[in-house]
Amino acid sequence: MKWPLAPGPTAILAGSLVSGLAATWRTEVVGEGHYREASSAGGLLFLLWHEALLPLLWHHRHQGVAIVVSEAQDGRYLAAYAGRIGYQCLYGSSTRGGARALLGAVRALRAGTAVAFTPDGPQGPRRVVKPGILAAAARSGAWVLPIHAEASRAWRLRSWDRFVVPKPFSRVRIGYGAPYRVEARQDFAEASHDATARLTAVEQEIRWRDAGVTDTD
Repeated sequence: MKWPLAPGPTAILAGSLVSGLAATWRTEVVGEGHYREASSAGGLLFLLWHEALLPLLWHHRHQGVAIVVSEAQDGRYLAAYAGRIGYQCLYGSSTRGGARALLGAVRALRAGTAVAFTPDGPQGPRRVVKPGILAAAARSGAWVLPIHAEASRAWRLRSWDRFVVPKPFSRVRIGYGAPYRVEARQDFAEASHDATARLTAVEQEIRWRDAGVTDTD
């Protein structure tokens, strides 16, 4: 079933709901020194799983970050909302407009703009790294910063990515891993395994062992 509203009105409605919800979150940051180290060097590539997108979008709102979004309908909704909270949008994905998005990301990174990639988006498989982010990192020479978010209490949608929505008044923990660079001649399988391992390490560091998670349709 198609969502009856266009991206613009949806962004207004979603923005009001998310802003009200996020205002109740209690946020703490782990590894902020890694973020400061990487951001001081210019172009910065955020590496994050698609499931953690909502709290991370909120945390880095109005900071001039660019995000790569799909040209499909879901991507247009995301772009409309992200634009309202201060993000630049680069259109394309692994399935549509990928080359254009990659070129735009490399140009933005070389110009000193931070760019956020979800390497398993926009449609999965979940937590499987696709080559676009690694190519952008290698071509631009930018620092790659693994980033993840966990909530003490959250809903998980029954979507391909198990999308996380922190519940009202939950604790949200943002974690940054050590920044690193992808070598231009590095084997893709090796680089993909390395990126996955780094994201997993951040997740394990910030996870609440007693986190309350509720599945929802």
